[in-house]
Amino acid sequence: MLLKIRDFLFNTANKDFLIFLFFLVASGGFWLLLAMNEDIDREILVPIKLTNIPKNVVVTTNVEDTLHVNVRDKGFFIMGYVYGNKIQPIEIDFSKYANEKHSSTIGNADLQRMIYQTLFNSTKITGLRPDRFDIIYNYGHSKKVPVRMSGRVDPGESYYLSKVKFWPDSVLVYASDELIDSIKEAFTEPIYLQNFTDTVTRDIALKRIHGVKYIPDRVKIKLYPDIMTEQRLEVQITAINMPAGKVLRTFPQRVKVVFVTGASMYRSIRPESFKVVADYNDIMANPSDKCMIRVTAVPHGVKNVRPEIDKVDYLIEEL
Repeated sequence: MLLKIRDFLFNTANKDFLIFLFFLVASGGFWLLLAMNEDIDREILVPIKLTNIPKNVVVTTNVEDTLHVNVRDKGFFIMGYVYGNKIQPIEIDFSKYANEKHSSTIGNADLQRMIYQTLFNSTKITGLRPDRFDIIYNYGHSKKVPVRMSGRVDPGESYYLSKVKFWPDSVLVYASDELIDSIKEAFTEPIYLQNFTDTVTRDIALKRIHGVKYIPDRVKIKLYPDIMTEQRLEVQITAINMPAGKVLRTFPQRVKVVFVTGASMYRSIRPESFKVVADYNDIMANPSDKCMIRVTAVPHGVKNVRPEIDKVDYLIEEL
């Protein structure tokens, strides 16, 4: 068997192939050696963390955990960063930057100085993002605010958005005394949806504000579309602005109100939620054998409201 393998490897055709393969590998290795000796630009990721934070301190900035660093060096050293364990995390000691303002910034120059301590001596930093590290904190001052949606949602044709729910529906906000007083609501990142007809659920982050921390910083939102339907309810006509000693009687005394609402919401709508009025002042200003009526109050969740008729017979009596 060994003799057959030897004969196969060393016959004329295979010998030429082995010689070709040897020079191919040698030339490839030589090319790689030259390439590794050239300067290369590469982005590397440097972990960064804030340490020694007292238990009663809440850091309200969105502290970055990674710096994106553009470096230039010989290929051999770049390979060490990419595939080796050369890059060590940068640790920032909170106690060194605490002050009476409860705010501190580590600038680009200081960040680069920290990073250079973890790099090879020949490596040059050509870019850095973020180019600063902000530390803003307080000692637990917070308040609860409701969550609100931002963006635009448009259900499908003949549908409307009947309800929006959040879990949780409110969050704790931590910020400086000046900033926290101005925050009344926590808005989500913008959400855009179109032409949906079924309930939609999303997990979404709250919109970041510099120097503000939300707990939690993500919520679940649920959008409930409902099909729109035209409905009618009979509503009592009410006289308004009547002088003392007079009474206004309308014929009929009740009128149907036409409106558009969601099919599921219709069951909860009551005639008492609407108000249809006949105004004595309008009658006096525009005398006629019929008086105008109008809708002045409607329940939540209805639109395109109008009385089925807008004029009725009336009679003014002295008491």
